[in-house]
Amino acid sequence: DVVSLELSPLRERPGDILPLIRHFIEAYSKRLGYGEVRLSPAAQSKLQGYGWPGNIRELENVIHHTLLICRDGLIQSGDLRLSNMRIERQEEPAGTDKSAEALLERAFQQLFEEHPAALHEKVEEVLFRAAYRFCHYNQVHTANLLGLSRNITRSRLINIGELAVNKRRPNDTPQSERMLNLCI
Repeated sequence: DVVSLELSPLRERPGDILPLIRHFIEAYSKRLGYGEVRLSPAAQSKLQGYGWPGNIRELENVIHHTLLICRDGLIQSGDLRLSNMRIERQEEPAGTDKSAEALLERAFQQLFEEHPAALHEKVEEVLFRAAYRFCHYNQVHTANLLGLSRNITRSRLINIGELAVNKRRPNDTPQSERMLNLCI
């Protein structure tokens, strides 16, 4: 037996927004291994004043994304990416799919037509640089965003020159050798 429930849109249930926000913050904070995360009053107002055309799923996605980029366990208004508050490009013809996946596919199509050498490496480098910048140069958040381990992410960031590696200078002797020299 199937039961159908009809719920009004989230924008018509403003009293549900804050409890859902708290639920998603708690759930994703646990999943990401974060400590307590708080919501600034400005961020709370922005979330409650938004129309939520994507309903609860959009709210969940906004909170998940925001947790990946917020700093110091405090979600600020500027951390929030709400879809209808973005500036849309007007030069796209009517009926053109503007989803992120469709835009990415068109970008790939343009790359394929240019026939660049080492395409895979070029795409991976752009992906890592963009993700690292998007996560405010935080390795752990970048790894979480890309679904990779921190060590793999760190290694690739080093390979593309986003991270410097501390290497011992050639003339620098290990500490144990210095101790021997001091003891003699």
